[in-house]
Amino acid sequence: MPDDVVDVLIIGAGASGAAVAWSLAETKMRIVCMEQGDWMDPAQYPSNHADWEVRRSDMHPSPNHRSRTADYPVNDDNSPIAILNYNAVGGSTILYSAHFPRFHPSDFAVRSLDGVADDWPISYHDLEPFFAMNDHNIGVSGLAGDTALPPHDPPLKHLPLGLMGEKMGKGFNQLGWHWWPSDTAIITEPWNGRGECLNLGPCNAGCAQGAKSSADIAYWPDAQRAGVELRTNCRIREITVDSNDMATGVIYYDADGNEQHQRAEVVIVACNGVGTPRLLLNSKSSAFPDGLANRSGLVGKNLMLHPWGAVEGTFDEPLASHFGPQGSCLLSQEFYETDESRGFVRGYNMQITRGNPPISTAIGGLTSGRIPWGKDHHNLFEKYFDRSVYLGICAEDLPEEHNEVVLDDEQKDSNGIPAPKINYTLSENSRRMLEHGLNSGVQAFEAAGAIEINKAPYPLRYAGWHLLGTARMGNDPERSVVNEWGRSHDVKNMFIVDGSVFVTSGGVNPTTTIQAVALYIADSIKRNLANLFD
Repeated sequence: MPDDVVDVLIIGAGASGAAVAWSLAETKMRIVCMEQGDWMDPAQYPSNHADWEVRRSDMHPSPNHRSRTADYPVNDDNSPIAILNYNAVGGSTILYSAHFPRFHPSDFAVRSLDGVADDWPISYHDLEPFFAMNDHNIGVSGLAGDTALPPHDPPLKHLPLGLMGEKMGKGFNQLGWHWWPSDTAIITEPWNGRGECLNLGPCNAGCAQGAKSSADIAYWPDAQRAGVELRTNCRIREITVDSNDMATGVIYYDADGNEQHQRAEVVIVACNGVGTPRLLLNSKSSAFPDGLANRSGLVGKNLMLHPWGAVEGTFDEPLASHFGPQGSCLLSQEFYETDESRGFVRGYNMQITRGNPPISTAIGGLTSGRIPWGKDHHNLFEKYFDRSVYLGICAEDLPEEHNEVVLDDEQKDSNGIPAPKINYTLSENSRRMLEHGLNSGVQAFEAAGAIEINKAPYPLRYAGWHLLGTARMGNDPERSVVNEWGRSHDVKNMFIVDGSVFVTSGGVNPTTTIQAVALYIADSIKRNLANLFD
Protein backbone atom coordinates (compact mmCIF):
# COMPACT_ATOMS: atom_id res chain seq x y z
CA MET A 1 0.00 0.00 0.00
CA PRO A 2 1.34 3.50 -0.83
CA ASP A 3 0.99 4.72 2.78
CA ASP A 4 2.50 1.60 4.36
CA VAL A 5 5.79 2.61 5.98
CA VAL A 6 7.80 0.16 8.08
CA ASP A 7 10.32 1.27 10.67
CA VAL A 8 13.12 -1.00 9.46
CA LEU A 9 13.45 -2.86 6.18
CA ILE A 10 16.13 -5.57 6.01
CA ILE A 11 17.15 -6.82 2.58
CA GLY A 12 18.35 -10.42 2.75
CA ALA A 13 17.55 -13.22 5.24
CA GLY A 14 20.95 -14.91 5.36
CA ALA A 15 23.61 -15.00 8.09
CA SER A 16 23.83 -11.25 8.71
CA GLY A 17 20.22 -10.28 7.97
CA ALA A 18 18.92 -12.92 10.37
CA ALA A 19 21.27 -11.84 13.17
CA VAL A 20 20.30 -8.16 12.77
CA ALA A 21 16.59 -9.01 12.70
CA TRP A 22 16.92 -11.02 15.92
CA SER A 23 18.84 -8.24 17.67
CA LEU A 24 16.57 -5.37 16.61
CA ALA A 25 13.38 -7.26 17.43
CA GLU A 26 13.62 -6.23 21.08
CA THR A 27 13.06 -2.57 20.10
CA LYS A 28 9.44 -3.48 19.15
CA MET A 29 9.82 -1.44 15.98
CA ARG A 30 7.97 -2.68 12.93
CA ILE A 31 10.65 -4.69 11.14
CA VAL A 32 10.21 -6.34 7.75
CA CYS A 33 12.84 -8.52 6.07
CA MET A 34 12.60 -9.24 2.35
CA GLU A 35 14.29 -12.32 0.89
CA GLN A 36 14.36 -13.15 -2.81
CA GLY A 37 14.40 -16.89 -2.10
CA ASP A 38 11.94 -18.98 -0.10
CA TRP A 39 11.96 -21.22 2.95
CA MET A 40 13.78 -24.50 2.50
CA ASP A 41 12.03 -27.76 3.35
CA PRO A 42 14.55 -29.97 5.21
CA ALA A 43 12.47 -33.01 4.30
CA GLN A 44 13.53 -32.41 0.70
CA TYR A 45 17.25 -32.23 1.41
CA PRO A 46 19.29 -34.93 -0.35
CA SER A 47 20.55 -36.21 3.01
CA ASN A 48 17.07 -37.62 3.70
CA HIS A 49 17.69 -40.23 1.00
CA ALA A 50 20.16 -43.07 0.66
CA ASP A 51 21.12 -41.83 -2.82
CA TRP A 52 21.87 -38.29 -1.57
CA GLU A 53 25.06 -38.06 -3.61
CA VAL A 54 23.15 -38.05 -6.91
CA ARG A 55 20.39 -35.70 -5.73
CA ARG A 56 22.37 -32.49 -5.64
CA SER A 57 21.32 -30.54 -8.75
CA ASP A 58 19.30 -27.99 -6.74
CA MET A 59 22.04 -27.81 -4.12
CA HIS A 60 24.98 -27.03 -6.38
CA PRO A 61 26.91 -24.16 -4.80
CA SER A 62 27.05 -22.14 -8.04
CA PRO A 63 23.91 -20.19 -8.99
CA ASN A 64 24.90 -20.53 -12.63
CA HIS A 65 24.63 -24.32 -12.34
CA ARG A 66 21.49 -24.38 -10.19
CA SER A 67 19.48 -21.77 -12.09
CA ARG A 68 16.66 -21.97 -9.55
CA THR A 69 13.89 -19.39 -9.72
CA ALA A 70 15.40 -17.61 -6.71
CA ASP A 71 18.85 -17.37 -8.27
CA TYR A 72 20.43 -14.61 -10.30
CA PRO A 73 23.23 -15.28 -12.79
CA VAL A 74 26.78 -14.19 -12.01
CA ASN A 75 29.23 -13.48 -14.81
CA ASP A 76 32.46 -14.81 -13.31
CA ASP A 77 34.20 -15.58 -16.60
CA ASN A 78 36.82 -12.97 -15.78
CA SER A 79 37.77 -14.60 -12.50
CA PRO A 80 39.72 -17.81 -11.79
CA ILE A 81 37.41 -18.34 -8.80
CA ALA A 82 33.69 -18.96 -9.40
CA ILE A 83 31.17 -17.12 -7.22
CA LEU A 84 29.15 -19.40 -4.95
CA ASN A 85 26.04 -18.47 -2.97
CA TYR A 86 22.56 -19.66 -2.13
CA ASN A 87 19.33 -17.67 -2.24
CA ALA A 88 16.82 -18.75 0.39
CA VAL A 89 15.87 -17.99 3.96
CA GLY A 90 19.18 -18.74 5.63
CA GLY A 91 21.16 -17.75 2.54
CA SER A 92 24.45 -19.51 1.96
CA THR A 93 24.38 -21.01 5.46
CA ILE A 94 22.05 -23.63 3.94
CA LEU A 95 25.07 -25.08 2.15
CA TYR A 96 28.04 -23.93 4.22
CA SER A 97 30.28 -26.37 6.05
CA ALA A 98 29.73 -24.52 9.36
CA HIS A 99 33.48 -24.26 9.99
CA PHE A 100 33.50 -21.39 12.48
CA PRO A 101 36.95 -19.99 13.31
CA ARG A 102 37.12 -16.37 14.44
CA PHE A 103 39.25 -13.63 12.95
CA HIS A 104 42.43 -12.89 14.91
CA PRO A 105 43.10 -9.53 16.61
CA SER A 106 45.81 -8.90 14.01
CA ASP A 107 43.25 -9.10 11.20
CA PHE A 108 41.83 -5.75 12.31
CA ALA A 109 45.20 -3.94 12.29
CA VAL A 110 46.94 -5.14 9.13
CA ARG A 111 48.18 -1.68 8.09
CA SER A 112 49.65 -0.96 11.52
CA LEU A 113 51.25 -4.39 11.89
CA ASP A 114 52.29 -5.27 8.36
CA GLY A 115 52.15 -2.07 6.30
CA VAL A 116 49.59 -3.38 3.80
CA ALA A 117 45.85 -2.93 3.21
CA ASP A 118 44.06 -0.79 5.85
CA ASP A 119 43.15 -1.04 9.51
CA TRP A 120 39.55 -1.60 10.51
CA PRO A 121 37.91 1.21 12.50
CA ILE A 122 36.93 -1.45 15.08
CA SER A 123 38.94 -4.15 16.86
CA TYR A 124 38.63 -7.78 17.83
CA HIS A 125 37.86 -6.67 21.37
CA ASP A 126 34.96 -4.52 20.14
CA LEU A 127 33.48 -7.66 18.60
CA GLU A 128 34.38 -10.10 21.38
CA PRO A 129 31.03 -9.91 23.23
CA PHE A 130 29.19 -10.35 19.93
CA PHE A 131 31.27 -13.40 19.00
CA ALA A 132 30.23 -14.93 22.33
CA MET A 133 26.59 -13.86 21.84
CA ASN A 134 26.49 -15.43 18.40
CA ASP A 135 28.11 -18.66 19.65
CA HIS A 136 25.37 -19.01 22.25
CA ASN A 137 22.51 -17.94 19.98
CA ILE A 138 23.16 -20.52 17.29
CA GLY A 139 25.02 -23.23 19.20
CA VAL A 140 28.76 -23.45 18.50
CA SER A 141 30.84 -26.50 19.39
CA GLY A 142 34.50 -26.26 20.26
CA LEU A 143 37.24 -26.64 22.83
CA ALA A 144 38.50 -23.83 25.04
CA GLY A 145 42.23 -23.16 25.24
CA ASP A 146 43.31 -22.54 21.64
CA THR A 147 46.54 -20.54 21.92
CA ALA A 148 46.08 -18.97 18.47
CA LEU A 149 43.29 -16.71 19.79
CA PRO A 150 42.35 -14.74 22.88
CA PRO A 151 40.61 -17.05 25.39
CA HIS A 152 37.04 -18.00 24.57
CA ASP A 153 34.84 -20.89 25.62
CA PRO A 154 32.39 -22.33 23.07
CA PRO A 155 29.10 -23.35 24.71
CA LEU A 156 29.11 -26.94 23.39
CA LYS A 157 31.73 -29.70 23.41
CA HIS A 158 33.76 -30.07 20.24
CA LEU A 159 32.94 -32.52 17.49
CA PRO A 160 34.82 -35.84 17.65
CA LEU A 161 38.07 -35.81 15.69
CA GLY A 162 37.65 -39.41 14.50
CA LEU A 163 40.49 -41.64 13.36
CA MET A 164 41.49 -39.23 10.59
CA GLY A 165 41.66 -36.30 12.99
CA GLU A 166 43.82 -38.26 15.41
CA LYS A 167 46.11 -39.27 12.56
CA MET A 168 46.55 -35.70 11.34
CA GLY A 169 46.94 -34.33 14.87
CA LYS A 170 49.86 -36.68 15.43
CA GLY A 171 51.39 -35.47 12.18
CA PHE A 172 51.15 -31.84 13.25
CA ASN A 173 52.61 -32.78 16.63
CA GLN A 174 55.59 -34.41 14.96
CA LEU A 175 56.25 -31.17 13.08
CA GLY A 176 55.71 -29.07 16.19
CA TRP A 177 52.94 -27.12 14.44
CA HIS A 178 49.86 -25.58 16.00
CA TRP A 179 46.58 -27.46 15.63
CA TRP A 180 43.24 -27.44 17.43
CA PRO A 181 39.75 -28.94 17.05
CA SER A 182 37.66 -26.61 14.91
CA ASP A 183 35.05 -24.31 16.34
CA THR A 184 31.97 -25.46 14.46
CA ALA A 185 28.41 -24.16 14.07
CA ILE A 186 27.13 -27.72 14.47
CA ILE A 187 25.56 -28.76 17.75
CA THR A 188 26.88 -31.79 19.64
CA GLU A 189 23.96 -32.00 22.06
CA PRO A 190 20.32 -30.85 21.92
CA TRP A 191 20.18 -27.06 21.68
CA ASN A 192 17.14 -24.76 21.51
CA GLY A 193 14.87 -27.56 20.34
CA ARG A 194 17.28 -28.96 17.76
CA GLY A 195 18.83 -32.42 17.74
CA GLU A 196 22.56 -33.03 17.83
CA CYS A 197 24.79 -34.00 14.90
CA LEU A 198 24.55 -37.66 13.84
CA ASN A 199 27.81 -37.61 11.86
CA LEU A 200 26.03 -38.48 8.62
CA GLY A 201 28.43 -36.43 6.50
CA PRO A 202 26.53 -34.59 3.73
CA CYS A 203 26.45 -31.18 5.49
CA ASN A 204 27.05 -29.22 2.30
CA ALA A 205 23.80 -30.45 0.75
CA GLY A 206 21.67 -29.12 3.62
CA CYS A 207 21.34 -30.64 7.10
CA ALA A 208 18.06 -32.51 7.39
CA GLN A 209 18.81 -33.29 11.04
CA GLY A 210 18.85 -29.58 11.90
CA ALA A 211 22.16 -29.91 13.73
CA LYS A 212 23.93 -27.42 11.45
CA SER A 213 23.24 -23.90 12.64
CA SER A 214 22.00 -22.40 9.41
CA ALA A 215 20.33 -19.02 9.90
CA ASP A 216 16.87 -20.28 8.92
CA ILE A 217 16.66 -22.55 11.97
CA ALA A 218 19.13 -20.89 14.35
CA TYR A 219 17.93 -17.27 14.20
CA TRP A 220 14.69 -16.86 12.29
CA PRO A 221 12.29 -18.75 14.58
CA ASP A 222 13.22 -16.48 17.51
CA ALA A 223 13.14 -13.34 15.36
CA GLN A 224 9.68 -14.16 14.05
CA ARG A 225 8.34 -15.00 17.50
CA ALA A 226 9.59 -11.55 18.57
CA GLY A 227 7.52 -9.90 15.82
CA VAL A 228 9.80 -9.57 12.78
CA GLU A 229 7.92 -10.08 9.51
CA LEU A 230 9.73 -12.14 6.89
CA ARG A 231 8.53 -11.87 3.29
CA THR A 232 9.93 -14.38 0.81
CA ASN A 233 10.12 -14.34 -3.00
CA CYS A 234 10.73 -10.59 -3.05
CA ARG A 235 13.44 -9.57 -5.52
CA ILE A 236 14.70 -6.05 -4.82
CA ARG A 237 15.51 -3.99 -7.90
CA GLU A 238 16.64 -0.76 -6.26
CA ILE A 239 16.67 1.31 -3.11
CA THR A 240 14.86 4.62 -3.54
CA VAL A 241 16.01 7.97 -2.09
CA ASP A 242 14.53 11.44 -1.64
CA SER A 243 15.96 14.90 -2.31
CA ASN A 244 17.67 14.88 1.10
CA ASP A 245 19.72 11.79 0.23
CA MET A 246 17.67 9.65 2.60
CA ALA A 247 16.50 6.17 1.66
CA THR A 248 12.73 5.98 1.32
CA GLY A 249 12.32 2.25 0.68
CA VAL A 250 12.72 -0.25 -2.14
CA ILE A 251 11.23 -1.18 -5.48
CA TYR A 252 10.86 -4.95 -5.75
CA TYR A 253 9.16 -7.72 -7.70
CA ASP A 254 6.81 -10.00 -5.80
CA ALA A 255 6.36 -13.73 -6.37
CA ASP A 256 4.05 -13.05 -9.33
CA GLY A 257 6.51 -10.68 -10.98
CA ASN A 258 4.54 -7.56 -10.11
CA GLU A 259 6.49 -4.40 -9.35
CA GLN A 260 5.92 -3.12 -5.82
CA HIS A 261 7.22 -0.27 -3.66
CA GLN A 262 7.81 -0.71 0.07
CA ARG A 263 8.54 2.42 2.08
CA ALA A 264 10.78 2.38 5.16
CA GLU A 265 12.33 4.74 7.69
CA VAL A 266 15.57 2.71 7.85
CA VAL A 267 17.01 0.35 5.21
CA ILE A 268 19.51 -2.37 6.15
CA VAL A 269 21.32 -4.20 3.34
CA ALA A 270 22.44 -7.80 3.95
CA CYS A 271 22.93 -9.27 0.48
CA ASN A 272 26.56 -10.52 0.68
CA GLY A 273 29.72 -9.11 -0.93
CA VAL A 274 28.38 -9.55 -4.47
CA GLY A 275 24.64 -8.98 -4.02
CA THR A 276 25.07 -5.79 -2.00
CA PRO A 277 27.22 -3.88 -4.53
CA ARG A 278 24.98 -5.19 -7.31
CA LEU A 279 21.95 -3.64 -5.62
CA LEU A 280 23.70 -0.36 -4.80
CA LEU A 281 25.14 0.03 -8.30
CA ASN A 282 21.69 -0.58 -9.79
CA SER A 283 20.12 2.03 -7.47
CA LYS A 284 21.04 5.04 -9.59
CA SER A 285 19.45 8.47 -9.36
CA SER A 286 20.30 12.07 -10.16
CA ALA A 287 21.86 12.36 -6.70
CA PHE A 288 23.77 9.09 -7.13
CA PRO A 289 24.51 8.63 -10.84
CA ASP A 290 27.26 6.08 -10.10
CA GLY A 291 25.17 4.02 -7.73
CA LEU A 292 23.73 4.55 -4.28
CA ALA A 293 26.15 5.46 -1.47
CA ASN A 294 29.00 5.48 -3.99
CA ARG A 295 30.43 9.00 -3.79
CA SER A 296 33.70 7.39 -2.72
CA GLY A 297 33.70 5.30 -5.91
CA LEU A 298 34.44 2.22 -3.81
CA VAL A 299 31.14 0.33 -4.06
CA GLY A 300 32.06 -2.97 -5.69
CA LYS A 301 35.81 -2.40 -5.32
CA ASN A 302 38.29 -4.39 -3.18
CA LEU A 303 36.53 -7.73 -3.67
CA MET A 304 38.22 -10.46 -1.58
CA LEU A 305 37.50 -14.16 -2.20
CA HIS A 306 39.93 -16.26 -0.10
CA PRO A 307 41.86 -18.16 -2.79
CA TRP A 308 41.73 -21.82 -1.85
CA GLY A 309 44.25 -24.62 -2.20
CA ALA A 310 43.81 -28.32 -1.53
CA VAL A 311 46.01 -31.32 -0.78
CA GLU A 312 44.79 -34.92 -0.57
CA GLY A 313 46.54 -37.58 1.46
CA THR A 314 45.81 -41.32 1.25
CA PHE A 315 46.68 -43.72 4.05
CA ASP A 316 47.21 -47.47 4.15
CA GLU A 317 44.49 -48.12 6.70
CA PRO A 318 40.76 -47.36 6.93
CA LEU A 319 40.06 -44.07 8.73
CA ALA A 320 36.26 -43.83 8.35
CA SER A 321 37.10 -40.49 6.78
CA HIS A 322 33.77 -39.90 5.04
CA PHE A 323 31.83 -39.85 8.34
CA GLY A 324 31.30 -36.67 10.30
CA PRO A 325 30.80 -33.04 9.28
CA GLN A 326 32.43 -32.40 5.93
CA GLY A 327 34.23 -29.14 6.57
CA SER A 328 35.06 -29.34 10.25
CA CYS A 329 37.62 -31.53 11.93
CA LEU A 330 40.69 -29.61 13.01
CA LEU A 331 42.69 -26.63 11.85
CA SER A 332 46.28 -25.43 12.01
CA GLN A 333 47.13 -21.75 12.21
CA GLU A 334 50.88 -22.28 12.29
CA PHE A 335 51.33 -19.97 9.30
CA TYR A 336 48.57 -17.44 10.01
CA GLU A 337 50.61 -14.40 10.99
CA THR A 338 53.13 -12.56 8.81
CA ASP A 339 56.67 -13.88 8.49
CA GLU A 340 58.27 -12.07 5.56
CA SER A 341 60.97 -14.74 5.24
CA ARG A 342 58.27 -16.90 3.62
CA GLY A 343 58.03 -14.48 0.69
CA PHE A 344 54.57 -13.05 1.33
CA VAL A 345 52.69 -10.95 3.87
CA ARG A 346 49.88 -12.18 6.10
CA GLY A 347 49.07 -15.89 6.14
CA TYR A 348 46.70 -18.81 5.83
CA ASN A 349 44.72 -21.44 7.70
CA MET A 350 45.12 -25.18 7.12
CA GLN A 351 41.79 -26.95 7.55
CA ILE A 352 41.48 -30.73 7.77
CA THR A 353 38.27 -31.93 6.11
CA ARG A 354 36.67 -35.29 5.49
CA GLY A 355 37.30 -37.68 2.63
CA ASN A 356 34.84 -38.27 -0.17
CA PRO A 357 31.78 -40.52 0.19
CA PRO A 358 31.57 -43.62 -2.02
CA ILE A 359 30.03 -42.31 -5.25
CA SER A 360 32.20 -39.19 -5.24
CA THR A 361 35.24 -41.39 -4.64
CA ALA A 362 34.35 -43.60 -7.61
CA ILE A 363 33.46 -40.78 -10.00
CA GLY A 364 36.50 -38.73 -8.98
CA GLY A 365 38.68 -41.78 -9.46
CA LEU A 366 37.29 -42.38 -12.94
CA THR A 367 37.85 -38.73 -13.88
CA SER A 368 41.43 -38.69 -12.61
CA GLY A 369 42.24 -42.17 -13.91
CA ARG A 370 43.16 -43.47 -10.46
CA ILE A 371 40.17 -45.86 -10.34
CA PRO A 372 39.56 -46.92 -13.96
CA TRP A 373 37.03 -49.50 -15.06
CA GLY A 374 38.37 -53.04 -15.26
CA LYS A 375 39.35 -55.97 -13.09
CA ASP A 376 41.19 -53.81 -10.56
CA HIS A 377 38.39 -51.25 -10.14
CA HIS A 378 37.17 -52.53 -6.76
CA ASN A 379 40.69 -52.98 -5.38
CA LEU A 380 41.63 -49.44 -6.37
CA PHE A 381 38.35 -48.09 -5.00
CA GLU A 382 39.17 -49.73 -1.65
CA LYS A 383 42.61 -48.09 -1.73
CA TYR A 384 41.08 -44.60 -1.64
CA PHE A 385 37.64 -44.90 -0.08
CA ASP A 386 37.62 -44.03 3.63
CA ARG A 387 41.42 -43.78 3.53
CA SER A 388 41.70 -40.31 1.99
CA VAL A 389 41.81 -37.02 3.89
CA TYR A 390 41.73 -33.47 2.55
CA LEU A 391 43.64 -30.43 3.72
CA GLY A 392 42.32 -27.04 2.60
CA ILE A 393 44.38 -23.86 2.42
CA CYS A 394 42.34 -20.75 3.18
CA ALA A 395 44.61 -17.92 2.00
CA GLU A 396 44.13 -14.36 3.15
CA ASP A 397 43.16 -12.17 0.20
CA LEU A 398 44.41 -8.59 0.39
CA PRO A 399 42.09 -5.81 -0.87
CA GLU A 400 42.90 -4.48 -4.34
CA GLU A 401 40.63 -1.97 -6.05
CA HIS A 402 40.89 -3.64 -9.46
CA ASN A 403 39.20 -6.73 -8.02
CA GLU A 404 35.61 -5.67 -8.37
CA VAL A 405 31.92 -6.30 -8.83
CA VAL A 406 30.28 -4.31 -11.63
CA LEU A 407 26.98 -4.59 -13.49
CA ASP A 408 27.00 -6.77 -16.57
CA ASP A 409 26.10 -4.99 -19.83
CA GLU A 410 24.17 -7.94 -21.25
CA GLN A 411 23.26 -10.61 -18.73
CA LYS A 412 20.13 -10.07 -16.60
CA ASP A 413 18.07 -12.06 -14.13
CA SER A 414 14.51 -13.21 -14.81
CA ASN A 415 13.14 -9.80 -13.79
CA GLY A 416 15.47 -7.89 -16.09
CA ILE A 417 17.84 -6.68 -13.35
CA PRO A 418 21.48 -6.56 -14.53
CA ALA A 419 23.59 -9.45 -13.32
CA PRO A 420 26.81 -8.85 -11.41
CA LYS A 421 30.07 -9.24 -13.31
CA ILE A 422 33.27 -10.20 -11.49
CA ASN A 423 36.66 -8.84 -12.49
CA TYR A 424 39.22 -10.57 -10.32
CA THR A 425 42.86 -11.57 -10.62
CA LEU A 426 45.00 -13.59 -8.25
CA SER A 427 47.77 -11.47 -6.75
CA GLU A 428 51.40 -12.50 -6.64
CA ASN A 429 51.21 -12.43 -2.85
CA SER A 430 48.32 -14.92 -2.96
CA ARG A 431 50.20 -17.18 -5.38
CA ARG A 432 53.21 -17.35 -3.09
CA MET A 433 50.97 -17.94 -0.10
CA LEU A 434 49.14 -20.81 -1.80
CA GLU A 435 52.38 -22.43 -2.95
CA HIS A 436 53.73 -22.26 0.59
CA GLY A 437 50.46 -23.62 1.94
CA LEU A 438 50.37 -26.54 -0.46
CA ASN A 439 53.95 -27.46 0.41
CA SER A 440 53.05 -27.25 4.10
CA GLY A 441 50.12 -29.55 3.44
CA VAL A 442 52.43 -32.09 1.84
CA GLN A 443 54.70 -31.91 4.91
CA ALA A 444 51.74 -32.48 7.21
CA PHE A 445 50.62 -35.58 5.31
CA GLU A 446 54.15 -36.94 5.18
CA ALA A 447 54.50 -36.51 8.94
CA ALA A 448 51.11 -38.23 9.44
CA GLY A 449 52.23 -41.23 7.35
CA ALA A 450 50.27 -40.83 4.11
CA ILE A 451 51.31 -43.26 1.37
CA GLU A 452 50.12 -41.03 -1.49
CA ILE A 453 49.87 -37.24 -1.59
CA ASN A 454 48.34 -35.09 -4.34
CA LYS A 455 48.26 -31.31 -4.66
CA ALA A 456 45.32 -29.83 -6.59
CA PRO A 457 45.94 -27.02 -9.11
CA TYR A 458 45.33 -23.67 -7.46
CA PRO A 459 43.26 -21.68 -6.90
CA LEU A 460 40.32 -24.06 -6.79
CA ARG A 461 37.68 -22.90 -9.25
CA TYR A 462 34.55 -23.63 -7.23
CA ALA A 463 35.65 -22.06 -3.98
CA GLY A 464 34.23 -18.52 -4.08
CA TRP A 465 32.05 -18.79 -0.97
CA HIS A 466 33.63 -15.93 0.95
CA LEU A 467 32.48 -12.67 -0.62
CA LEU A 468 34.06 -9.73 1.18
CA GLY A 469 35.14 -6.12 1.03
CA THR A 470 33.00 -4.43 -1.63
CA ALA A 471 31.43 -1.77 0.64
CA ARG A 472 34.14 -1.37 3.24
CA MET A 473 33.80 0.36 6.59
CA GLY A 474 36.04 3.23 7.69
CA ASN A 475 36.19 6.67 9.23
CA ASP A 476 37.11 8.52 6.01
CA PRO A 477 34.13 8.96 3.63
CA GLU A 478 36.53 9.23 0.70
CA ARG A 479 38.12 5.85 1.46
CA SER A 480 35.12 3.85 2.67
CA VAL A 481 31.41 3.27 2.05
CA VAL A 482 30.07 2.94 5.61
CA ASN A 483 31.25 4.24 8.97
CA GLU A 484 32.52 2.22 11.93
CA TRP A 485 29.01 1.02 12.81
CA GLY A 486 27.77 0.19 9.33
CA ARG A 487 25.93 3.41 8.46
CA SER A 488 26.41 4.75 4.94
CA HIS A 489 28.47 7.94 4.78
CA ASP A 490 26.20 9.21 1.99
CA VAL A 491 22.76 7.93 3.04
CA LYS A 492 22.25 8.46 6.75
CA ASN A 493 19.39 6.01 7.21
CA MET A 494 20.95 3.10 5.30
CA PHE A 495 23.15 0.46 6.90
CA ILE A 496 25.16 -2.43 5.47
CA VAL A 497 25.77 -5.46 7.69
CA ASP A 498 27.18 -8.28 5.53
CA GLY A 499 30.70 -9.28 4.51
CA SER A 500 30.95 -6.42 2.04
CA VAL A 501 31.87 -4.07 4.94
CA PHE A 502 35.06 -6.07 5.68
CA VAL A 503 38.27 -4.06 5.39
CA THR A 504 40.48 -7.15 5.25
CA SER A 505 39.61 -10.81 4.75
CA GLY A 506 41.59 -12.62 7.42
CA GLY A 507 42.72 -16.16 6.65
CA VAL A 508 39.72 -18.09 7.97
CA ASN A 509 36.11 -18.80 7.04
CA PRO A 510 34.29 -15.54 7.78
CA THR A 511 30.72 -16.40 8.82
CA THR A 512 31.17 -16.07 12.58
CA THR A 513 32.89 -12.70 12.07
CA ILE A 514 30.15 -11.60 9.64
CA GLN A 515 27.51 -12.37 12.25
CA ALA A 516 29.49 -10.74 15.06
CA VAL A 517 29.83 -7.57 12.94
CA ALA A 518 26.09 -7.66 12.17
CA LEU A 519 25.24 -7.98 15.88
CA TYR A 520 27.69 -5.17 16.68
CA ILE A 521 26.02 -2.90 14.10
CA ALA A 522 22.56 -3.79 15.39
CA ASP A 523 23.69 -2.98 18.92
CA SER A 524 25.09 0.35 17.70
CA ILE A 525 21.76 1.16 16.05
CA LYS A 526 19.93 0.46 19.31
CA ARG A 527 22.34 2.60 21.31
CA ASN A 528 21.97 5.49 18.87
CA LEU A 529 18.22 5.41 18.22
CA ALA A 530 17.74 8.90 19.63
CA ASN A 531 20.14 10.45 17.11
CA LEU A 532 20.41 7.74 14.49
CA PHE A 533 20.62 10.07 11.50
CA ASP A 534 22.83 12.81 12.98
